[in-house]
Amino acid sequence: MFANFIYFVIAILIYSTYQYSGSANDASFTEVLSVFFSLSAIFIYFIFSGFRRLEKSISNENSFLYYNKFDSFLNTCSIIAILLFAVDIYGLNLPSYTGSMPLFKSVPTFEALLFLCLFLIYLAIIWAFAFGAYKKLYYADDLSRLSYVTSNISFSIPIVMPWLLLSLAADIINILPFDGAKRFLSTTEGEILFFTSFLIIIAIFGPFLIQKFWRCKPVEDGKDRAIIESACKRAGVKISGILYWPVFGTRMITAGVMGLVSRFRYLLVTKALLSLLSPEEVEAVITHEIGHIKHKHLLFYLVFFLGYMLLSIAAFDMIIYLVIYAKPLYRFLIDYGVKQATVISISFGITITALFLVYFRFIFGYFMRNFERQADIYIYSFSDSAKALISTLAKIAYASGQPADKPNWHHFSIKDRIEYLKKCDADKRWIERHNIKIKKGMAVYLAGLFIIGSVGYNLNFGEKGKRINYYFVEKILLGEIRNNPGNPDLHAMLGDFYYSTKEFQKTKKAYENALSVYPDNPRVLNNLAWLYATCEDETIRNPSMAVALARRTVRIEEKPHFYDTLAESHYAAGEYKEAIEAGRKALALAGPDKSYYEKQLAKFMKYGR
Repeated sequence: MFANFIYFVIAILIYSTYQYSGSANDASFTEVLSVFFSLSAIFIYFIFSGFRRLEKSISNENSFLYYNKFDSFLNTCSIIAILLFAVDIYGLNLPSYTGSMPLFKSVPTFEALLFLCLFLIYLAIIWAFAFGAYKKLYYADDLSRLSYVTSNISFSIPIVMPWLLLSLAADIINILPFDGAKRFLSTTEGEILFFTSFLIIIAIFGPFLIQKFWRCKPVEDGKDRAIIESACKRAGVKISGILYWPVFGTRMITAGVMGLVSRFRYLLVTKALLSLLSPEEVEAVITHEIGHIKHKHLLFYLVFFLGYMLLSIAAFDMIIYLVIYAKPLYRFLIDYGVKQATVISISFGITITALFLVYFRFIFGYFMRNFERQADIYIYSFSDSAKALISTLAKIAYASGQPADKPNWHHFSIKDRIEYLKKCDADKRWIERHNIKIKKGMAVYLAGLFIIGSVGYNLNFGEKGKRINYYFVEKILLGEIRNNPGNPDLHAMLGDFYYSTKEFQKTKKAYENALSVYPDNPRVLNNLAWLYATCEDETIRNPSMAVALARRTVRIEEKPHFYDTLAESHYAAGEYKEAIEAGRKALALAGPDKSYYEKQLAKFMKYGR
């Protein structure tokens, strides 16, 4: 089930790293739809025929082989779904058709929801066709195909909801007239603070929403509830609710806990688990879940997610440079007509996805496995023996029909867990050894996080990082200009870059080169006029030339910031009456936020009286 979380996160990364260029494909929309439906049909046929063959081949003999075949093919199909989704986004460029829609332009989260629903449809198709083999393998006669699909969906949705809510909150802030908030959120510090605050809020209040979404019901008064309440009271743990976890009908044998604070903390158990276990075994399972709470594993999981964010920020610039600098590796794609922006977008998506997989599979997975073991051995806080938990694990392995030594990336196998508990029964020193192992692991992880954070800070804000950025950006832009000397946008980008670094002579030269290729580019004319009017380098300032360029700009296109440049140019030339006239024009064309243009006009009028 946890694999579904990974698949959805990868889908989010694929969509998030897509760069919308503002234009659709060279192919017609009808041709794109034709390819889309053809690929979807091939995908459906492959899934259907594969699971049909598997279902027919299943027998009671050598069941371990068929469990592995089922899991392997299910994972293969899910990976194919991810690849198909990537083709839809990067290959067919589908967001280029939806991105121009007014609703999606004003609230991009709705577009994200649309494409995540497309990915969800791909997974739902897999689950629907997988049900026959699943039912035969797990003897799930009381589970319908619809229940199997909806259980998979409901279990997976909580990983998507925080991202969608975060995205929607950002959209709302951008829609509302809070310019200060918008400017702050556009900075790296603002993004980090916004994301961290939102993640903490979701971590605190999310469990309440999740248990409602899953339609969890309270465990009724009786023997089982009394055992659970007694275990919590003995451990000094407060729980908001003890709930049934209605996943996969009545077949799922599991328990869980969620919630950082007691007000929104819930213990979840399935009916199959309670019906399978003796009172002592139910108590052992609940003690395991209490172990997660007492060792603050849920808080550490939040730290790991924040750690990934920090790692992504620290690595972001270097990934961008690596992707762009590796151009010779994908030059053949560009030569065959694939847009460079698309290739870079795909390359960045692959790199950031690989970073995610490595981090969660190896780092997060390592701690998840060891946290589970630490929760197992928490039983020794109340008992000298783990016999009840050992018998519980053995029953779960037998009832699930899966081999006890089946590996798992986020849990040790049941066989490993049982063997470690037996070692602890024989020698209690193994308990403290494992606790020390986790403490050392966390110390190394936090130290690594501190180092990565320091490197990331220096790369984003330090002087060394600025020099590295300068070197790479200049190198990349100059290389692109050598390959495409007739592209005025590249010369303009180089001019913007030099202006940001206050290399005004180079700025002037770059803008002049851009105009030599495209003389009537209003943006470049405007930027060069502003440079001549306001440059702090007196050898470059030329108010009369600024006025001439700014006049050309507004003749080509009337925009408030173009008229503002014209007004500033007249002001620099001492032509205050003309500056006031142009300033009023800029104010009239301005949108809802007129504060900047009002201040500019007041400045011009002060000297024009």
